[in-house]
Amino acid sequence: QLQLVESGGGLVQAGGSLRLSCAASGRSFSSYAMGWFRQAPGKEREFVAAISWIAAAFYADSVKGRFTISRDNTKNTVYLQMNSLKPEDTAVYYCAADTLHNRNYDYWGQGTQVTVSS
Repeated sequence: QLQLVESGGGLVQAGGSLRLSCAASGRSFSSYAMGWFRQAPGKEREFVAAISWIAAAFYADSVKGRFTISRDNTKNTVYLQMNSLKPEDTAVYYCAADTLHNRNYDYWGQGTQVTVSS
């Protein structure tokens, strides 16, 4: 079983920055693709960013150039650096792992709230 625990959410003014962290249990973290998703009230969950096991990064168009995903395999942690935050970035952010290498995320964290005030 893989456990994912997010942290780093909070309240920030528009234009500000936050860094989310996702700590993973388990010994095979370095071989997993990891992703960040978000869900705003009344909306469906959406993809934000992903990083492959070889650290190739992918982003949703809405966050490209503002968010950066990274990983530290020595700490079993994936990060999401969020800059130039906008009110529309307000959501619960979830970390997820693709442990089966089939581009389906099969483990999820509990989520961390990010609120951007205007």
